[in-house]
Amino acid sequence: MKIYFQCDGIHHLQRCSKLYFRKMKIRLLSLPLWSILAPVVAWLLYLIQRDSFGTIFTIALAIVLSLSVMAAVHHAEVVAHRVGEPYGTLLLAIAVTIIEVSLIVSLMLAGGESTATLARDTVFAAVMIILTGIIGLCLLLGGFRFKEMLFGRNAVNSALVTLTAITVLTLILPNYTTSIPGPEYNDSQLVFVAIISLVLYGSFVMVQTVRHRDYFLPPDAEENKDVHEEPPSMKTAALSTGLLLLCLGAVVLLAKSLAPAIEQGVEGMGAPKSLVGIIIATVILLPEGFAAIRAAQRNRLQTSLNLALGSALASIGLTIPAVAMVSMMTGFSVTLGIDMKSTLLLILALFTIMLSFGTGRTTVLQGIVLLILFTVYLFTTIVP
Repeated sequence: MKIYFQCDGIHHLQRCSKLYFRKMKIRLLSLPLWSILAPVVAWLLYLIQRDSFGTIFTIALAIVLSLSVMAAVHHAEVVAHRVGEPYGTLLLAIAVTIIEVSLIVSLMLAGGESTATLARDTVFAAVMIILTGIIGLCLLLGGFRFKEMLFGRNAVNSALVTLTAITVLTLILPNYTTSIPGPEYNDSQLVFVAIISLVLYGSFVMVQTVRHRDYFLPPDAEENKDVHEEPPSMKTAALSTGLLLLCLGAVVLLAKSLAPAIEQGVEGMGAPKSLVGIIIATVILLPEGFAAIRAAQRNRLQTSLNLALGSALASIGLTIPAVAMVSMMTGFSVTLGIDMKSTLLLILALFTIMLSFGTGRTTVLQGIVLLILFTVYLFTTIVP
């Protein structure tokens, strides 16, 4: 599409030139300005930070960190739209998990032995937030608007059977092994479980993208016009890829800088240390949660579930191996087993999810039940 301007005089010509290039940039890049500025501002704040700046600067870092996470997921969405479904949701899940792994590893290296339970708390929080919070909101808002929503049972069953196995092996089984005392794996067990996690997640990805790709496509894809929106240009996708890398680097560095403030804030509240894991998981999953909710509000529940369950699987399947590698390299002990209260809540969440998705249709009731479980999880974490 060509752009024409009628210009009279030198000043008018200058204004027309500026307008022309502005329109050309918008047409070529198609990226919101905030998503471009967020990683730039994040890197600038990280480079100029000093301990003497105090509370106001810490709040600014936290805000910019959240914006960087949202910008990272936005750019991942742009690239994902370019590659199409179901590769798009897979890319989003992996991008979010890279952020999660980077945060956990950087905080572990900064905190040493005192962060032995950080990986467990963050992974468990991510799973519970996804299964009960994000999916609960999707079912509630979508059910309120459309009464019933459809999805592919084969896709959901594939994700849930894999998620059940991987959560039990990584978060529950360590409580019952006897090689060493406590809810921990010894070195050989940790390596074995890391390999098993990769195998399970890799098998799921193969089913999702190759063997049974059609399972994960929306059942009414042809009726949804937004599924067939024109993908971004190659230039836009390339720019988003570069900005995504900048965002990931900024998130890791800012999180490491904010770690002491987060821990002090939790201690000041008198809350359990596991609340740190919930805060980290919430920051990571917030933008992707919005994406899943937006899809549900457009009656695209399959896309919402692909995002949510794929992120839960990637969160465990990629985080545990990364943490195991760091543990072996640094000698830090890693506690993976969750306590009995958390075990009961996890089993209840998985059982409720399986029952909710047994018929291929969902209503507002399933969303209410899942959100009640999410509220119970948050309350019993703060008031154990």
